[in-house]
Amino acid sequence: MAEQVDDHFVASLSAMVPTAPGDPKLSTQALLELFDSQLGSRHLDLAARQLRSEGTGFYTIGSAGHEGNAAVARAARPTDPALLHYRSGAFFLERARKVGGSDPLRDVLLGIVAAAAEPIAGGRHKVFGRRDLNIIPQTSTIASHMPRSLGVAFAIGRAAKLKAETPWPSDAVVISSFGDASANHSTALGAINAAMHTSYQNVPMPLLFVCEDNGIGISTPTPQGWCASSFGGRKGLEYFNADGTDVADSYSAASSALEWVRTHRRPAFLHLSMVRLMGHAGSDYEPAYRTAHQIDSDLARDPLLKTAQLLVEHAGTSPNEILNLYESKRSEVLRLTKEVSTAPQLSTADDVMRPLTAASDECAEATPPPAQSSQNEEVLTVAQAINRALADILTQYPESIVFGEDVARKGGVYGVTRGLLKQFGSARVFDTILDEQTILGVALGTGLAGLLPLPEIQYLAYVHNAADQIRGEGATLQFFSKRQYRNPMVVRIAAFGYQKGFGGHFHNDNAIGALRDIPGLVIASPSRPDDAAAMLRTCATAAKTAGTVCVFLEPIALYHTRDLYDAADGGWLAKYPEEHVPVGQARTYGTGSDLTILTFGNGLRMSLRATPRLADAGIDCRVVDLRWLAPLPARDILREVHATGRVLVVDETRRSGGVSEAVLTLLVDSGFKGPLRRVTSKDSFIPLGDAAAHVLLSQTDVETAAIELVQASH
Repeated sequence: MAEQVDDHFVASLSAMVPTAPGDPKLSTQALLELFDSQLGSRHLDLAARQLRSEGTGFYTIGSAGHEGNAAVARAARPTDPALLHYRSGAFFLERARKVGGSDPLRDVLLGIVAAAAEPIAGGRHKVFGRRDLNIIPQTSTIASHMPRSLGVAFAIGRAAKLKAETPWPSDAVVISSFGDASANHSTALGAINAAMHTSYQNVPMPLLFVCEDNGIGISTPTPQGWCASSFGGRKGLEYFNADGTDVADSYSAASSALEWVRTHRRPAFLHLSMVRLMGHAGSDYEPAYRTAHQIDSDLARDPLLKTAQLLVEHAGTSPNEILNLYESKRSEVLRLTKEVSTAPQLSTADDVMRPLTAASDECAEATPPPAQSSQNEEVLTVAQAINRALADILTQYPESIVFGEDVARKGGVYGVTRGLLKQFGSARVFDTILDEQTILGVALGTGLAGLLPLPEIQYLAYVHNAADQIRGEGATLQFFSKRQYRNPMVVRIAAFGYQKGFGGHFHNDNAIGALRDIPGLVIASPSRPDDAAAMLRTCATAAKTAGTVCVFLEPIALYHTRDLYDAADGGWLAKYPEEHVPVGQARTYGTGSDLTILTFGNGLRMSLRATPRLADAGIDCRVVDLRWLAPLPARDILREVHATGRVLVVDETRRSGGVSEAVLTLLVDSGFKGPLRRVTSKDSFIPLGDAAAHVLLSQTDVETAAIELVQASH
């Protein structure tokens, strides 16, 4: 299938003549090598479209017009970690030239045909990534990788202060590339702002943002001059720019930008003016939204033609010799294309899910080291137990860090992190800006760099504006890298409802549906102080050993609760635990034979308070605290429901999208035939004040449902 860009390049070569030469400041050898990377990238794009037309390829978002990014790879060191835009084929090939190893052309083609032998993602996605190249795989980088880039740069800058080692040298520069349309995304703007804010406080931030500006986002033009106007001349963000279609100009600007960041340890912005050739992707019909003149104007700026012109002028290479190089690369890529077109793909669900199941198996085996806190008769609240567990983790894992809004000097809104700053210092316990995307991005990047991050999101409702950092970036990394890369973290979140005297839907939130369906994500939901401490330590160990991304939901209303049945009974206090709580293990209270109550969070306290009243009504209950919402403790659930034959699910989350849906589905799928019922909160946001009681699950709801269920089943 003929492509206009292919025909145009060949036709233009025959008319090429030397013009007034300048000084490209690149040797002939350098120009030839850069041109080779550019040619490889171009023919990979052409091959991808051919494979797609034949029904054997699955990815046609190409790099045509962006081949100038090969110059950035040449200017950088191979040890500079790179998180790349999806049009970075030439960067990938040029870095591979510097490092060696497997054939990068073949690697990319294996990704295009979704072959299981592809070395980074194993046929799960076409990505630019290879561990030996320090290129961290990204799937669809519409700015979502930029907060992670910030975290990697922060970790490199802070490693010496933490006396920790990262996979990269102390003078490394993180390269984060993206397009001009992505530069408008809130995630990009947040990452750039956070980098500037961090650097403003004289905290090292060796991060180079590379904006590859082709002037269009799919079909929507970027206003001319917008990126330069937005990012040029900003105090605290050094600005460099170049003609990204000219490898000599790009190399000069990239070298200056990288040297500036490497020397000053501050962020910079490299703005490369580029073109997009062959449309957004193979399915994109560009003439539907661009004029013929616009398309022809971009073809005239083809970076391959500009490099060819430099070779004619400065290396004495003839147009015919350049054409031979072009066609030779075509032959090489077509040969490889033929070889990989029949390469086996992932053939079973087990094959596809292997990174997830391997991570889950390791996570299940996570056993934390013995507690460091002194064991005594002191009983603790949930907040106190979490505080002590955090201190244990910070002691046992010197690479661990605790951060978030208000966690350091204030010690958290609820005092949960109080005293940790004084005990462990500001390098390991620190406050962040008010931006959840940044908090999670720092966690992703520092985890990738070998640290053990424990970020705090101040309220459950606040996580939703940054959920893609967990779903699209955090949980996917092991899956799309065959576990060659991991970003372990434990995200602590003050969660659920029932706060008294303070609330509204942002401070009382019971929506966790956006978290529960993320593959591989571990969701812990402790209720009791001893469970909270033990489970937090388990999560930290799972993160450290298995690379697990954990969400740790802390019930706000139970932080400082002391009593269970009566005032001053101290029934909700507990000693600091020595025992281990494995991921996916429930906890059972009582041995009742009439009814099994399955619950978690605030529902546990309601259910335990209800049991004496139900006993007075002749109903003997056992209460099962799920403790883990993902993975659900399926084995324990099934054992306990078969012990009574009747099940009531007490779920403080919403009726739609809540936890009870998953629990009931588990029971039905497992063939449970006994009576089932659930009580939940309403499908409503939580209002302010006493009105919250109208939509939140209550103890009365639990008692009424239990009595009705048992009576109906007699």
